[in-house]
Amino acid sequence: MRPLLACATALTLCTVATPATAATGTVVYGYAWADGTSTLRVTPLTATAHGKRYRLERLPGAKELKLDYSAADFRRVTVACDLKETEGKVALDAKGLGKTRCTPKDLAFVLSLGPAPVRIAYEGGKAVKVNEFLPDGSSTRSATGTVKRVDDHTVQFGGLRLGYTWMLGFNRVTSRCTDPWLHGRPVHADKHGLGTKACTDKDFTRALKPLANPVRVRVDYDPLSNQLLNVWEVFGDA
Repeated sequence: MRPLLACATALTLCTVATPATAATGTVVYGYAWADGTSTLRVTPLTATAHGKRYRLERLPGAKELKLDYSAADFRRVTVACDLKETEGKVALDAKGLGKTRCTPKDLAFVLSLGPAPVRIAYEGGKAVKVNEFLPDGSSTRSATGTVKRVDDHTVQFGGLRLGYTWMLGFNRVTSRCTDPWLHGRPVHADKHGLGTKACTDKDFTRALKPLANPVRVRVDYDPLSNQLLNVWEVFGDA
């Protein structure tokens, strides 16, 4: 099988559709999101080793994968499987990949916290081995456009599919966080028509659910993990 992406330098890792082997299958790097019971989704990225971390970049044309991880060998960068953060101690192999042996149940726990940077070896639609790694830096973009609900944790923003977690900041122009979209007078809007009332991800989900059409927003998002970070409700033509 011809690889979709070759290694450009000695430091650049083959990240997408490397030739399948009986030992590892195809390997991708990216941010994994939970997508139902024992299933994850990931959009492949390029990954360049920088010491014990990996610098990630978008891969033009990469398509989202959905993989069953119910039987995957999962390795964490933390020294214990049940930790939310490294707490200053990491468990990495010579390639900078997590080496603490954990279970698919532990992977479900990690994904419940938000998008996880991982290296995945898979065959067919099944993840064989999943290693956490430490990303080198992050990126945030701001944009104005329209957003439409996909499900309770995912939206379509233009041509992007963005996920969000409990960490989302939602800023409303309405009187209350629980009001319908653009309900009543804009009592919490700045001079640009952007919401200033701090609300939660649950309020965002509740406000979007009844809407049949896309609505105008200002957003901050991470283009690598496809994570929606902040949303501002927009009043009028701002």
